[in-house]
Amino acid sequence: MYKTRLKLTAVLLALSMGIYSQNEPQDVRNQHIAAPTEFPNPFDFPILLSGNFGELRPNHFHSGIDFKTQGSEGKPIHVVQDGYVSRISVSPWGYGNCLYITHPDGTTTVYAHLQRFAPQITAYVKEQQYAQEKFALNLFPSPEMFPVKQGEIIAHSGNTGSSGGPHLHFEVRDTQTEDILDPLPYFQEAIKDKTAPRILGVMVYPQEGAGVVNGSSQKQEIKLITQKDGKKTASTIQAWGEIGFAIKCYDYMDGTSNIYGVRLLSLAVDGKEIFHSDLNRFAFSETRFLNSLTDYALWKNKRSFYIKSFIEPGNHLRFLSAKNRGIVNIHEERLYKFTYTLTDAFGNTTTLTIPVQGKPQDIPAVDTQGKELMFWSRENRFGAKGIRMKIPKGNLYRNFYMTYSVREDSTLLAPTHYLNDEPVPLHNKAQLSIRINPQLDTLTNKRQYGIIQWQKGKANWIGGTYRNGWVNGEIRELGAFTVRQDTIRPTITPLQRENWSSRKRITLRLSDNLSGIESYRGEIDGKFALFEMNSRSVLSYQFDAQRLAPGKHTLKITATDACGNQSTYTSTFNYGGKPAKSASAKKKKK
Repeated sequence: MYKTRLKLTAVLLALSMGIYSQNEPQDVRNQHIAAPTEFPNPFDFPILLSGNFGELRPNHFHSGIDFKTQGSEGKPIHVVQDGYVSRISVSPWGYGNCLYITHPDGTTTVYAHLQRFAPQITAYVKEQQYAQEKFALNLFPSPEMFPVKQGEIIAHSGNTGSSGGPHLHFEVRDTQTEDILDPLPYFQEAIKDKTAPRILGVMVYPQEGAGVVNGSSQKQEIKLITQKDGKKTASTIQAWGEIGFAIKCYDYMDGTSNIYGVRLLSLAVDGKEIFHSDLNRFAFSETRFLNSLTDYALWKNKRSFYIKSFIEPGNHLRFLSAKNRGIVNIHEERLYKFTYTLTDAFGNTTTLTIPVQGKPQDIPAVDTQGKELMFWSRENRFGAKGIRMKIPKGNLYRNFYMTYSVREDSTLLAPTHYLNDEPVPLHNKAQLSIRINPQLDTLTNKRQYGIIQWQKGKANWIGGTYRNGWVNGEIRELGAFTVRQDTIRPTITPLQRENWSSRKRITLRLSDNLSGIESYRGEIDGKFALFEMNSRSVLSYQFDAQRLAPGKHTLKITATDACGNQSTYTSTFNYGGKPAKSASAKKKKK
């Protein structure tokens, strides 16, 4: 059993108990979970992290911590607590090879991007892959199938799925609600850190039609000056009316150059807190609210994350709290002092004060000419020649005036429709329909039509279904859209064909010009063969003595893209290995 941790660091406790919480108290939400216990190191070497909980990622928060694995794969992974394997997933994408282990304390731990599972689990997975005749699986074994003990080797670390390098992605989840919890409190003694967060930039946001900064209603970056001691100071700005702030910041840890997310963020005005963020828990259904918490257009255009210190009305992240949503009305001719305080999970703190001089200025009116007002609190519909859009309620984070323009081209299947002049995120999905030029609607296979989104000159396939001259699809953001057709079959390329027999492994690469590979199937001598697929769409088959007899064999690979275009590759190969003895033969020998 583990020694129960009675407390986290003093700073975490103090800040998490602040009076500004607008959510249900933490102890109520977690009452079905035992107090955090100190987990043992899952590896046989000291812990170093390449990623922490809540880091800002495209369209989501990082849902765990990433353990470094000394730059290589195949490191034994030990179970951190007694329990049982409750889920096994295998995929070319996402978490790759992944295990979920449920524990008696009300939590489930997750181990992702694994190279391989423990032998008994590997055998079970392979059996199911052949039974279901597919590589990607989601399995839910019963509790008695794979019980585990603390310290047991359950898998080996890898780089499978959507992984950028060898590491272990580790999560702690609330088994009952499936919320994701910050794992760092479970490793507080094993990780040492005295490095404070750093501030890289600050942005000020005059509220549209209600505020002005330095004579402008546009958002502006505040000049930061680095002092000799490394600390930063901010230049004074002049403002009037309603303003909000955003900050670009990262945390750092001892012994590594990686950057991390900041756990606790506070903004105060003249000593009174107006915004508070304690990123210690969230649900998967909440993770896209990151696109409201951050400046989405800045991220899309410049790959720069600025965290807003004001809450848009459609943002329902539970770990945020604020007074007047974090918006401050500058209405007195005096100096206001805005102070940021950033604190990591180990109590290391950084502060920055931003002087704001209240100065009366004319506040520009909102330009509504030719724009469509979209409301965050209700369903929105938009239509023009050749386009229809419906945004269901709950998909926008704020009201805004949408711009619309169109670029006609009689040689293309449809015009390019520009929905807004800067990217706007949607929390779930909106329905978009685009009409095809009737003179060019000639395809017999209507499945080959699809909506595309132009992103930095590249066509991103959205897809959709054809009906009566229209293509109907679903989008996750506003942008530039049109219709294209995909009539080209996928490409199947053998890799090192001459070495298949000597290496006892078959490898091929799949590629597609537009809509992407939707499915594939491998067969040997007319029977299903297990071809694994990685995130680079490389297929591999390891010669299996249990299922492959020595001699000459016929290979067939079929690949289908999202438009139904299909390609087939056939070849022959030789296998000279000895067949494995059957179970009955082994019995007779004994």
